[in-house]
Amino acid sequence: MDTVEETTVLVLVVGTALLFDFTNGFHDTGNAMATSIATRALPPRVAVLLSAVLNLVGAFLSIQVAKTVGGDVVDLSHAEGQALMFIVFAGLVGGIIWNLLTWLLGLPSSSSHALFGGLIGAALIWGIVNGESGVKWGSTVGKVIIPAVLSPVIAAIVAAIGTWLIYRITARVPRHVEDRGFRWGQIGSASLVSLAHGTNDAQKTMGVVFLALVAHQALTPDDAIPFWVKGACALAIALGTYLGGWRVIRTLGKGLVEIAPPQGLAAEASSAAIILTSSHLGLPLSTTHVATGSILGTGLGRGAEVRWSVAGRMAIAWLITLPAAGVVGALCWAIENALGGLAGVIVVFLILMVLSGWMYLHSRRTAVSAHNVNDEWEPAEPPAATVLD
Repeated sequence: MDTVEETTVLVLVVGTALLFDFTNGFHDTGNAMATSIATRALPPRVAVLLSAVLNLVGAFLSIQVAKTVGGDVVDLSHAEGQALMFIVFAGLVGGIIWNLLTWLLGLPSSSSHALFGGLIGAALIWGIVNGESGVKWGSTVGKVIIPAVLSPVIAAIVAAIGTWLIYRITARVPRHVEDRGFRWGQIGSASLVSLAHGTNDAQKTMGVVFLALVAHQALTPDDAIPFWVKGACALAIALGTYLGGWRVIRTLGKGLVEIAPPQGLAAEASSAAIILTSSHLGLPLSTTHVATGSILGTGLGRGAEVRWSVAGRMAIAWLITLPAAGVVGALCWAIENALGGLAGVIVVFLILMVLSGWMYLHSRRTAVSAHNVNDEWEPAEPPAATVLD
C-alpha cells in the first residue's frame, strides 16, 4: 500500500476502535447503574449522566490495563506493519458485532472478552497462514481467562457476605429509614463503580489504538500512550455510557433478582473494590462478570429468589463470547487478506455498518428506554391462558 492508503486504513482502524469504545460504554452502563436505577436511588437519565462523567474521569487515572492489551494478547514481535493493522481491525469488528448482538438480546456479556476474542481469532488465523505465533497464549490464559472464571465467583461471595452483614446490622432499623439511607449510599457506591469502569474498560481501546499506531510505525512498542488517544477513548466511552444501554440495564436490574437498596449498596461496593484492584494490577477484568456476580451474590446473601434461567442464559453468553467473537474476527481477517489492502478493510467496514444498522432497526421492535426500564420483569413465556367456564 502507498502512504495515502496506509493513512486511510489507519483512520478507519482508529475510528472503528472508538466505535467499539462507544458500544462498550452503552453495553456496560448497567454494570454501574442497574441497581441504583432498579431501587430508584437515581432517576434513569441522571444515573447514566453521572456514570458518563465518571467514566470520562476514570479513563485518565490508569494505563496499566492499556499496556496489558497492547503487549500481552497479540504478539507484536511477529505481527507487524500491515499484518498487525489487519489483525487489529478484524478484532475490533468481531468485538463490535458481538457487543451489538448481546445488547440486542439484553444479555450483559463481556465487552472485554468480545474484544480479546476478536483479536485472538484474527491473530490466530494470521499465524496459521503465515506459520507464526500471533497470540501470547500464556498471558491470555493468565490475564484474561483465569480472571474471567474467578471474578464472578469472588464477586458473588463478597457481595453475599456483605448483604448478609448489612441485613444483620440493620435488623432493628425501620425500613423507611433504612431504604433512604441505603439509597444515598448507593449513589456513592455506583459512582465509584463508574469511576472504576473508566479505569478498566476505556484502557482496552487505548491499547488497541496504540497497537494500530505501532503497526503504522507512528509509535514504537516502548513509547507512552499519547494524550490524544487517552482523550478520544475517554470521550467515546463516556458518550456511549450516556446513551444508556437500557436493554442490558433492565436485565441486570430487574431480571436476575429483585433488588432492595441494601442489596444495591452491597453489589456496587463489591464491584468497585474488585474492579479497582484489577486495574491497579493491570488485569483487563470483565466489569460485566464482576457486576453480575455481585448482583447474584446479593440475592443469595438475602435468601431472595434468583431467576436461574436468566443467569443460565448469561453464563452461556459468557462461555461463547471469546470463541464467537474470535470466529468473526477470523472471518474478517480472511476477507481482508483475500481482497488485500484498502479494499479489504473497506469491505469489512461496510459489512460492519450493514449488520449494525440491521440490529439497531430490529431493536426498535421491542424498544427499552428510560421510561420502561423499571417495568416489572415478565417471564420468558407467557402464563397459560385461563379457561373460563
